[in-house]
Amino acid sequence: MCGEGYLFELERRGYLQAGAFVPEVVLEHPEEVTALHRQFVHAGSDVVEAFTYYAHREKLRVIGKDGILEPLNRRALEVARDVADGTGTLFAGNICNTGVYDPADPETHTAVREMFTEQVGWAAEAGVDFVIGETFRYLGEARLALEIIREAGLASVVLLVAGHEPITRDGVTMPDACSDLAARGADVVGLNCVRGPATMLPLLGPIVEAVDVPVAALPVPYRTHADQPTFHALRDPGPTALSEGLPFPTALDPFVCHRYEVADFTRRARAAGVRYFGLCCGAAPHHLRAMAEALGRTPPASRYSPDMSKHVYFGANPLVRRANQEFRSSL
Repeated sequence: MCGEGYLFELERRGYLQAGAFVPEVVLEHPEEVTALHRQFVHAGSDVVEAFTYYAHREKLRVIGKDGILEPLNRRALEVARDVADGTGTLFAGNICNTGVYDPADPETHTAVREMFTEQVGWAAEAGVDFVIGETFRYLGEARLALEIIREAGLASVVLLVAGHEPITRDGVTMPDACSDLAARGADVVGLNCVRGPATMLPLLGPIVEAVDVPVAALPVPYRTHADQPTFHALRDPGPTALSEGLPFPTALDPFVCHRYEVADFTRRARAAGVRYFGLCCGAAPHHLRAMAEALGRTPPASRYSPDMSKHVYFGANPLVRRANQEFRSSL
């Protein structure tokens, strides 16, 4: 299990700007990143993933802060390593989609390769156990990520995005793309982000059948459905007008999955053959705990799992006053 979702959670807490989504919080408030790492481990994560998502050269160029590239990456790795060492969990580096890759333009391939090389290099120097390459819409870009990770002698988890149509932007089906990556040496392949549990689940079985390595599933915890299969596509007809009616990314609250939906997804995904679990943008520790418990685990956070038998009105415990139990129908 790998706890993710740092971008949205730290934005909700007021430490990261939606839109740019650059993890400057690593330098400005590292204590908040440390706390979230610890909370994810407390909830059941086996992995502390360095918060270097979108901490690449292109994103920092867009916000005019190229100069913090190396300090940001090194600090994120240091923060994650400290938590992993202190909790006995795995320590992972992270690279992601660049927004630069163009299949028809070899110059972009060189630029992407250079970005991945410097980030993976810093991760290797920090002593990561493996590197997660994620949120790739192009199989070609995922191949580059895998190539750089393997050149560094590191284990790899390579994750693709299944958008509105479940094919890569270079026209490959998800099973075929994952099979390609596995054949090139990826240790774990699968899907992350964009799709919620309901619309990611049907894609997992065919991927499991297509590969001979563990398959990963890290959906976003939102109620996507067949007509709106990604969280970008969700529309909210509620009473408050939204720009273009678009809830993504800051008004997705009405669509959040509750913990029991996450648990149900986890059981179904495991039955489909998934072996690497997690959640992506929008996840919070209680979602992760539900995932862990659905896998039969008892993380430290399970000490505080719900026990409604003790509730003042809904409790069945004999010590709960009968008058209050009888009043529940009036609540």
